[in-house]
Amino acid sequence: MKTLRPAFTLIEILVSVLILSGAIVYVLKIHSQNHEQITYISERNKHALEDTLFLGKEVLRYHKSEKSAYDLLQNEIKVDDFKSRRILKALKRHIYIPEPIDLSPEEETQGPAAIVNEIKIKADYPATYFRFELRSL
Repeated sequence: MKTLRPAFTLIEILVSVLILSGAIVYVLKIHSQNHEQITYISERNKHALEDTLFLGKEVLRYHKSEKSAYDLLQNEIKVDDFKSRRILKALKRHIYIPEPIDLSPEEETQGPAAIVNEIKIKADYPATYFRFELRSL
């Protein structure tokens, strides 16, 4: 008479398949969330690079207005190429400049004095930047 080898039963195989499928679903869910975050961060970084075109000294004059990159750069650089000019005109941002913050030391202490301007740029990916201007050391 033959002896039976120990083997997995059908129930044990089904349980292991359920456990593996649950783990795979969980891993795919995490991967999907990470992909969305990576896409957001990469797009945000692209827009941050474009935002640097809007951070010159001229920007402090344009509170509550929508300006293109060309509007802010036309006095600083000359753009002769029509394609470049069109690209700069297409880059638009809403600019908000709150009241400046005065960082002057108290009278009994000496130290540097500065003015801080907050620059809020609204677009698909809004951002806030700060401009520090030292008045005295």
